[in-house]
Amino acid sequence: MGLWTTLCSTNTLASLLFALTAQKILAVLRATRDIGHYLVQSDLFQTVHARLEPSAEPSAKLGDIDVIFTTRERPRFFLKTSTEVGNSEGNASATSRIRNVFGGGETFEANVSFGTKTRRSFHAALSAPLTRTLDTHGEISVFALDRDNTSYMSATEILRGARALIRHGAVGARAGQHEFGYEATLRHIGGLKPTASLSVRTDAGTSIKSSLFHTWTRDTRDHPTLGTRGVRTQLRHELAGLGTGVAFYKAEADLHASRVLHPGLLLSLGARAGVLHPLGGEGTTSAPTLSDRFQLGGPTNIRMFRANSLGPRDGADSLGGDLFWAAGAGLITHLPFKPHWPVKAHAFINAGQLESFRWRADTAPGTGSTLRSSVVAALTQPSVAAGVGLIYLFDPVRVELNFGLPLAARASDGTRKGVQLGIGLEFL
Repeated sequence: MGLWTTLCSTNTLASLLFALTAQKILAVLRATRDIGHYLVQSDLFQTVHARLEPSAEPSAKLGDIDVIFTTRERPRFFLKTSTEVGNSEGNASATSRIRNVFGGGETFEANVSFGTKTRRSFHAALSAPLTRTLDTHGEISVFALDRDNTSYMSATEILRGARALIRHGAVGARAGQHEFGYEATLRHIGGLKPTASLSVRTDAGTSIKSSLFHTWTRDTRDHPTLGTRGVRTQLRHELAGLGTGVAFYKAEADLHASRVLHPGLLLSLGARAGVLHPLGGEGTTSAPTLSDRFQLGGPTNIRMFRANSLGPRDGADSLGGDLFWAAGAGLITHLPFKPHWPVKAHAFINAGQLESFRWRADTAPGTGSTLRSSVVAALTQPSVAAGVGLIYLFDPVRVELNFGLPLAARASDGTRKGVQLGIGLEFL
């Protein structure tokens, strides 16, 4: 009714429309809606308004209509500097963006940042629509990253790479969003501390990853950090070893769901799992390295454990694993008499485990006793923690101040009893 009222705002146009057939009116309205949708989806315009007028063409017949769009274009150039806190890290960054670079709806964006753990990073990407419906985009990008991992691995990591991908659909659409792409990355593990373990020293040096990947994401939540309904699902697959470098197959799954149990009481559920299957021989240049393995533990996934402190270790170094799972449940409620405050109270329980295994060469993949025992150990010997705390919503960042205790842990796990602060975008 709103669109109809706007389009029929004059008596002359109203008389004209009533002179048309209902079928033609619907066709005009649908075409107007579709064109307006494409203009908005292009991200080139701040506002888009449409109106219908009797055609002003000299050769126009009775019933001919002109569809007129009034738009306000977004600035072509954009520059932003900011300080950000997320995923237990703080950084300062600068972002620049150029819209409609070559006149075909392309966007160029570059970002540079300096942080506490990610010391330096750079990312530049050029994206463009590939279809006239604007639901498929192509993107090419280059990136560089210097990360300080000495808090859990006694080494630093340097990445330099390029990526090309095709993105189809939308995260909130019924079919979700698909990304298909190729990535080539040069990785270097160095900056070893004097106390670095033999395992870290063995993996130190330069390696190459050449891989194909696919990611599917669907998110129906009504809020990205504290949804009251909906489900977010993500599946990611990666096949490395195309031509050169490390060779492996890696798969990950992530699920988050929320539901209101009672007015003011929210149930939040989350689960993650992943597996890394080496395709090259152990000890060769195609074997996965520390850069490829999973890490688990910390305030954003398994609370009341130190960041990346679960799973296999060599001395003080966390080596990561080839198989992991994690699950969590939480009850979230308002503070008494303050339902509109961005501060909420919650109680939580988290569980998960990270394992390492070897795919035996003398047995079929997935049937070796080492693999079977690792899966059984991961499922039957989880690390578990529970507690209570406060949540502060500072969109898009979520801040948690928790008090809890590990209920079950391995001797090598880095436990954290008492108070723990967590800052991030996604929590389990």
